[in-house]
Amino acid sequence: MEKIKCSIIIPCYNEEKNLKRGVLNEVSDFLKSVDFNWEVIIANDQSTDNSLKMAQDFSQNHDNFKVIDLPHGGKPSAVWGGIKAAKYPSVLFTDMDQSTPLKEILKLLPYVNDFDVIIGSRGKGREGNSLVRKLMATCFLAFRRLILLPNITDTQCGFKMFKTEVAKKLFPNLQFFKDKSDNKGWRVSAFDVELLFMAQKWGYKIKEVIVNWKNEDISDTKGEDSSRFKKESINMIQEIIRVKKNDLRGLYEQASQK
Repeated sequence: MEKIKCSIIIPCYNEEKNLKRGVLNEVSDFLKSVDFNWEVIIANDQSTDNSLKMAQDFSQNHDNFKVIDLPHGGKPSAVWGGIKAAKYPSVLFTDMDQSTPLKEILKLLPYVNDFDVIIGSRGKGREGNSLVRKLMATCFLAFRRLILLPNITDTQCGFKMFKTEVAKKLFPNLQFFKDKSDNKGWRVSAFDVELLFMAQKWGYKIKEVIVNWKNEDISDTKGEDSSRFKKESINMIQEIIRVKKNDLRGLYEQASQK
């Protein structure tokens, strides 16, 4: 069997605090032990802190790590920039904070040959989240499954793997990129919902795999926790409704692109 080859994309926006606690060292230490070909692409989204320099300094001293500095566009834009720079036939994007540690990729790899999209799922676990956030996540899940993707448990875990050719077909068609009215800061919203909805609609095979997850984010990406969570929750609900409306308008009728 041919050795697996995977480009690992880590989007980066104001991650100085996470970088200082050694997240890239953790990633590097794990990758030294694996039996597949890999590269790490740190996709900087015009961070306003010291993230870019720290990532560049690290990459200069570690083989197969590289940094790309992109125009500011939010998390989906950073991930897409990394995908375009990827050299391997599979891509995984994972958050800098490593709330899902990179070692969880070992749970996804067995499905690489049989599925187009493999997504990490936190299941019912939300270690590190407050009770309020867990309750809100449950409500969001119920609402989302009522409207879109009823067979997927967790669309929001930041640990997703794609065949590169599939990702390169899906990402440019995200309606996110056609609406530039709100791309300041680290806009994440529910672009994952749109991405997975499109993948399912176009007939790609999706596998959901339970992974370990613990909220490790100490970055300055989104502001104070309670206010950012309220804003994100509203944005995600609006995004779900928008995706549903777009579907009814026929904007995702692109199955012929497979």
